[in-house]
Amino acid sequence: MALPTFEKKRLIGLIAILSFGLTSLFAVLLPTALGPLIPATFITGFFILIPLVLVLGEDFPLVAADDADAEAASPAAERPVAALRERYATGEIDEAEFERRLDRLLATEDLDERFDRTDAEVARGSDEHSGHEYELE
Repeated sequence: MALPTFEKKRLIGLIAILSFGLTSLFAVLLPTALGPLIPATFITGFFILIPLVLVLGEDFPLVAADDADAEAASPAAERPVAALRERYATGEIDEAEFERRLDRLLATEDLDERFDRTDAEVARGSDEHSGHEYELE
């Protein structure tokens, strides 16, 4: 049987609520018999488990992997082109409109790549392009 997985924030909240609840329960029900469990429960939850979840993240056994990272890793330009192809295939736009919009998308993609490359060079502190001026189309 597989362990259940939770989002990181939900697991931290669950640990916090359970730690506080069990600590309170032990303190109210049997403070003399369960006395040693009161600080142990609080310390285990707040000072051991929550920092472990924060530090380990997805490597912690109960934390689910984020699908947002996989979606962000896919090229952003593929979705607009695919949508444009779909509209052309369904007959929503004609061939001239498809070509015009495709050219605009590809030109925008080229500009984005140029700016990304320029920003990366500036962040690296590269002076090899300092004498060149970049033209926008």
